[in-house]
Amino acid sequence: MESLDRNVIPSAVESPPLLDPANSSHQLVKQLLAHAGIHINGNEPWDMQLHDGDVIERALAKGNLGLGEAYMEGQWDAQALDQFFYHLLRARIPAQVSHRKLIGHALRARLFNLQSVRRAWEVGEAHYDLGNDFYAAMLDSRMTYTCGYWDKARTLEQAQEAKLDLICRKLELEPGMKVLDIGCGWGSFMAYAAENYGVECVGVTISREQAEYGKALMKKGLPVEFCFKDYREIEGQFDRIASIGMFEHVGFKNYRRYMEVANRCLKDDGLFLLHTIGKNRHRTMPDPWFDKYIFPNGGLPSLPQMTHAMDELFVVEDLHNFGADYDHTLMAWHDNFVEHWPRFRERYGDRFFRMWRYYLLSCAGAFRARELHLWQWVLSKQGVVGGYRRVS
Repeated sequence: MESLDRNVIPSAVESPPLLDPANSSHQLVKQLLAHAGIHINGNEPWDMQLHDGDVIERALAKGNLGLGEAYMEGQWDAQALDQFFYHLLRARIPAQVSHRKLIGHALRARLFNLQSVRRAWEVGEAHYDLGNDFYAAMLDSRMTYTCGYWDKARTLEQAQEAKLDLICRKLELEPGMKVLDIGCGWGSFMAYAAENYGVECVGVTISREQAEYGKALMKKGLPVEFCFKDYREIEGQFDRIASIGMFEHVGFKNYRRYMEVANRCLKDDGLFLLHTIGKNRHRTMPDPWFDKYIFPNGGLPSLPQMTHAMDELFVVEDLHNFGADYDHTLMAWHDNFVEHWPRFRERYGDRFFRMWRYYLLSCAGAFRARELHLWQWVLSKQGVVGGYRRVS
């Protein structure tokens, strides 16, 4: 991995400036990082290698937005970026720093619906339409862009198949059932469920690339249908509903509306599996770096936000947290991304390379630190008579 990194990461400034001992900001950051076991220009793989002293001021002024942009511009590095974020987040360092300039970003998130029907299409264009060949190189053969299930798996391929089968078993799928997939991606769940459980699937996506990819699945004769539309436009009722890695794009102002749509589309005796990333703290402001560069207008829910949104609409039959498995999934995606990067370097450029590594590895560190989680909810409208039996 290190030899690959040296070939594709832009060279750093050879003589990094020393921290200014008279600069209180520099000393504050040095102390905070030391509390997390991170040393500037230290020898550990998670230590921050500082190439430009401006990084400190940018991070203090803009939080992760400043830190991430400085990394993208080559102003700092860490040999093991995932470990850097693990140490940083495990020590709760971000919570100890106040970012006054982020107040405007927070107000924007609270006052405006960042996931309106019009804005919802932005993430499809900005993130999911980078190119099917790009994602095919990074993901498994089924193009599954959500957390794998690594209970017994040893490879990404095995982990993703195990996750898809886990969902099918949790939903208690039977031949002939009609299944709705809200945010179907490239159709990996629909194809797997149709092939192995004999169900008919309808999926919705806001990505033109994903919808085009889905046409190939339909040509194979599988009973799957891709709908290029917003989830709020879904009509009809279904025996089962799955929503895998889409709730992160809904936005807190739309959580209740989303649950109402799912409730309306689910038959009275049906089951709904909701698979989403979640966070520990109740916040309405999305991370500004991720909002700008990775997932426009997105946001991660907390447990109270989700239970409030489903109040009187659903009964919680089961809640399964296997967030540690997302760490393994992200590291596998990162390894694939780096391995295949030479094919895409000319198309995207080195700044994109650093941006994408920052995305994958900072997320891996966050899951490892248990700052983020992966929740699978099994929900019913009226409660399963006799009780629901957990599947694992």
